[in-house]
Amino acid sequence: MKKEIEEKFKFYPDQIRRKLEKIRALVLKVAEENNLGTVEETLKWGEPSYLVKGGSTIRYDWKAKHPDQYAVYFNCRTKLVDSFRKVYGDIFHFEDNRAIIFGKNDPIHQKQLKHCIKLALTYHQIKHLPLLSM
Repeated sequence: MKKEIEEKFKFYPDQIRRKLEKIRALVLKVAEENNLGTVEETLKWGEPSYLVKGGSTIRYDWKAKHPDQYAVYFNCRTKLVDSFRKVYGDIFHFEDNRAIIFGKNDPIHQKQLKHCIKLALTYHQIKHLPLLSM
């Protein structure tokens, strides 16, 4: 983990930090399992951010103004979240066309979230497909 990401994680409440560590691990695992190449891990807008060549950036964060939730953010200029909502609307909660919102006690549905992550990390290869071929 890059130093700047480690420093950011120190500011998260313990329960949230553990959840975000799981999401980070899922992003890295999806990239590895799908041979997507090197994952660029950095802070963008002060949030842990992940990108591979040919993909769309994934970010996640917790905000003190909403202490009981955290979010995984996607580029709002894509059709990613709209597609996720159509397929996983009964599982996930969404914020507009930009994020999947998790309550601090919500389970992380790993199979479904991994699918969403994969679609984001391969977005520029699949963006022409209807419903991103979900």
